[in-house]
Amino acid sequence: MARQRSNRDSESVVLVAKRSNYVILALFVVAVYGSWFVYEQQYLNLPKPLGAQQVGKRGFSEHEAIQHVIALTQCGPHPVSSPALDHALQYVLHAIENIKETAHWEVDVELDLFHAKSGANHMVGGLFKGKTLVYSDLNHIVLRISPKYAAEATENAILVSSHIDTVFSTEGAGDCSSCVAVMLELARGVSQWAHGFKNAVIFLFNTGEEEGLNGAHSFITQHPWSDTVTMAIDLEAMGVGGKSGIFQAGPQPWAIENFALAAKYPSGQIVAQDLFKSGAIKSATDFQVYQELAGLSGLDFAYADNTAVYHTKNDKLKLLKPGSLQHLGENMLAFLLKAGISTNLPKGKGTNSSGKSGQDTAIYFDILGTYMVVFRQYFASLLYNTVILQALLIWTTSVIMGGRSAMVSLALSSLSLVLMWMCAIGFSVFVAFVLPLVSSSPIPYISSPWLVVGLFGAPAVLGAFTGQHLGYLILLKYLTKTFSRRNANLPLVVQEDLAKLDAERWLFKAGLLQWLVLLIVGNFYKIGSSYLALAWLAAPAFAYGLLEATLSPARLPKPLKTVTLLIGSSVPCLLSSGIIIHSVSTLIGSAVRLERSPGSNPEWLGNAIVAIFIAAIACLMLVYLLSYIHISGAKVPLIITTCLLFGISLAVIRLGVVPPFTEDTARAVNVVHVVDMTGTNGKKQEPASYISLFSTTPGNLVKEVEQIGEGFTCGTDKPLDFVTFSVKYGCWSDKNASIGWHETDIPLIRVENDIKGDNRVTHVSIDTKLSTRWTLGINTDEVEDFQLKDGPEELVPISDKNNADSWHIIQFSGGKKAPRKFSLTLFWANNQTHKSHKKDSNPEKPLLKLRTDVDRTTSPTETVLGKLPQWCSLFGKSTSPLTLAFLTSLPVDF
Repeated sequence: MARQRSNRDSESVVLVAKRSNYVILALFVVAVYGSWFVYEQQYLNLPKPLGAQQVGKRGFSEHEAIQHVIALTQCGPHPVSSPALDHALQYVLHAIENIKETAHWEVDVELDLFHAKSGANHMVGGLFKGKTLVYSDLNHIVLRISPKYAAEATENAILVSSHIDTVFSTEGAGDCSSCVAVMLELARGVSQWAHGFKNAVIFLFNTGEEEGLNGAHSFITQHPWSDTVTMAIDLEAMGVGGKSGIFQAGPQPWAIENFALAAKYPSGQIVAQDLFKSGAIKSATDFQVYQELAGLSGLDFAYADNTAVYHTKNDKLKLLKPGSLQHLGENMLAFLLKAGISTNLPKGKGTNSSGKSGQDTAIYFDILGTYMVVFRQYFASLLYNTVILQALLIWTTSVIMGGRSAMVSLALSSLSLVLMWMCAIGFSVFVAFVLPLVSSSPIPYISSPWLVVGLFGAPAVLGAFTGQHLGYLILLKYLTKTFSRRNANLPLVVQEDLAKLDAERWLFKAGLLQWLVLLIVGNFYKIGSSYLALAWLAAPAFAYGLLEATLSPARLPKPLKTVTLLIGSSVPCLLSSGIIIHSVSTLIGSAVRLERSPGSNPEWLGNAIVAIFIAAIACLMLVYLLSYIHISGAKVPLIITTCLLFGISLAVIRLGVVPPFTEDTARAVNVVHVVDMTGTNGKKQEPASYISLFSTTPGNLVKEVEQIGEGFTCGTDKPLDFVTFSVKYGCWSDKNASIGWHETDIPLIRVENDIKGDNRVTHVSIDTKLSTRWTLGINTDEVEDFQLKDGPEELVPISDKNNADSWHIIQFSGGKKAPRKFSLTLFWANNQTHKSHKKDSNPEKPLLKLRTDVDRTTSPTETVLGKLPQWCSLFGKSTSPLTLAFLTSLPVDF
């Protein structure tokens, strides 16, 4: 440790311009292990599963709930209209009958097997823009539990909802057999407590959620009990098991505040809510229906462990971690018992109880999964404004007292922040471009997420340090000149050391400035997760002010104390480390379904998103720690370590030591037997029939096709329009494609009547033949409005229709008895509007385009599926085709 000593005005100046390498190493070790400890406690620490004898009649038993999961998954995939879904419904009915028989004698258990008639969902938010979701012949199970001798309780009900149906590609252990199992076990427990309730509890086991939230919509719009619901709880899954946390709450704060008081293992982060509502997560849950359509407040829970298995074959029982159901079940039972006896459930649907708009919403987060903090937006705004004003006052005072030197130093330290972000993002994004060139898969880390630490984390840290160090050198050069002028009587070496110490302090304060800016932005836009910016600003600022700060420019700088960093970073790391690691894990898992329209994005895009996210984390969380390195000898070890870590990770990828995908973490691949009648214009013409292979996971399909054989050709030469999305890159084969279907299966679009003129009206009949799951696109450049009917019943009325990319999409799904023949009335745009649209319109763009799905595995698709590599899995979603799809269209000039 080098020291320089000099006399100035009888004062002894002692400088320590060098920090031990071991201190830096210890700080990094503390940061890494501390962050992992927080994540482990917050997300991996699950309660012990309990048996029926341990909990008695009134408790929650995972051992009992898991039996329901086993039974439901044994049904296999059970999408809407499948016989397997009928079996799943029958199982749930039988389980509820057992609950009725064992319920407390003072409790009413009412069961309703609800058959929903046809309906249409016209929500416009999020994924529903430009769509109308139509459904028919759906069956739900509705269970109401209430005190027998308090009839008024049924007028105030708490809704607990989840869905029984799955997508066609999975048995759905996580999504959402686990939720249904928890609800059944909750219902058993509530049936022993409800005699003391003042509110009823309705359990909705719905179907059609996977086809567009149709179950929730039909219950809210058609079931008589829906009018009594004052609060909604939705259980969901975007993975399999782990902790089920709250990722949406409100808008009224009552539910989240009382959950925080009641839950034994509270788990929930408003960060997830912010991401979900921003549209960054392309998904929707039944909770959106309850909020937007019914105006209800409540809670939305989701399992989010192992998100890579979502909607694939790997959403299976063996990956469901022990303790997952116990965690959600105990939390929910405690909350329902508290809510059930409450006399002040939220009143007035769609408005906050206080009548305020936005200010009464709740900010919430858990600490280590054991304690939940909840406060309201008006308090948050008051707190944030106070901190912001104080910070601005301190900064202004400091700069004024420091004069021109302080202003320039502030500007140069801010430059170091800019350079830090630029280099961190630049280094990590460069790797994103390189990976597709050295690996068989552009996202080779899916099955081994720890690889991102070396692939993106190491370059991000190296880039952040490099950028900050460049800023440090520029700042140091300026401060050296400043100290040489102010302290000309001091030895040159002392002046240099003073400049180094002052530069280090300015870099630390630049970190405070970074978080101050984020807090100001977050407070202005009322972002719930702004509390993290507050923590990262206030705690380090307090530590700095307590141990380091002085407003006097006459005082010479001293080395930053290590304890300042430890005290200042402990609270922020406690609040954010677990969230960040969990978010990175979720983001990586989501990469298997990144391409909503296969082939539409460059291969490096998924890597770039992960890289930028990790670089941002490095810049945000390490800004204070990195400022300690510049006057230490740890610069070279840091560079060597990060380069070595990156090199090893890249070598592991290049040599194929770890496979990109495994049987348990599969690549999303779809096999569809396509019968294409588009372009035939209704004329007698042989349809094009072929087997299509495409993937929502980035990367080509060459390796898969080599293993499958069957004459596949891959490329961008045969783009496919599946109405709701397009396949720009895929593989196709016409081997045996003429078998497994018949001409009578081909849907028909027929023009029945066309009345031309200024107000042109066309009547079209649509026959979907075998299909009760279809998607119709209507060209809104040509058509101003339309009406859809099933015989005399109006499904979609004449009204203002929104659109997306000049299309309005009707998405239909229904049970086995759903209609197959429809009449569509098209009201064309008037001549003036029509001409304006014509200028930019595509002459090949049809008036209508239709895809019908049939849940049938033809012999050629069965052959391909049998040869599909084990690291691949079919991927299901509401807009993706089943394994047999018919395409047809109607041209504008029919």
